[in-house]
Amino acid sequence: MPTGQVKWYDDEKKFGFLTSDDGADVFVHGTSVASGGPLKPGQRVEFGVADGKRGLQALAVTVLDAPPSVVKAKRKPAEDMAIIIEDVIKLLDGVSNNLRRGKYPNDAAAAKVAAVLRAVASDLDV
Repeated sequence: MPTGQVKWYDDEKKFGFLTSDDGADVFVHGTSVASGGPLKPGQRVEFGVADGKRGLQALAVTVLDAPPSVVKAKRKPAEDMAIIIEDVIKLLDGVSNNLRRGKYPNDAAAAKVAAVLRAVASDLDV
């Protein structure tokens, strides 16, 4: 069976991509993960491969090891994250006040808020 690493995986949508040891990108769906748990970037995996409609697709994905511990080393200090979280609360409070008045943020502002939330969530979920 081929082996490789998790390139990225969206746990909410239950799909992502693996990079096989020979360098090929392989689509992976959450139903193919044997452990049923989410995959994390950098995890070593073993998987079967099938030719799908849009390219290679992973089958019977087995996690071989945990993601590298280098990810935890990139975590921001807790004090810095506390300040960031307080700023996010203020940002969301402003959005909430406008929503209570029946006004959604414009597309550009909404995209920025979403990007900030994704970045903070990424920093928290290591």
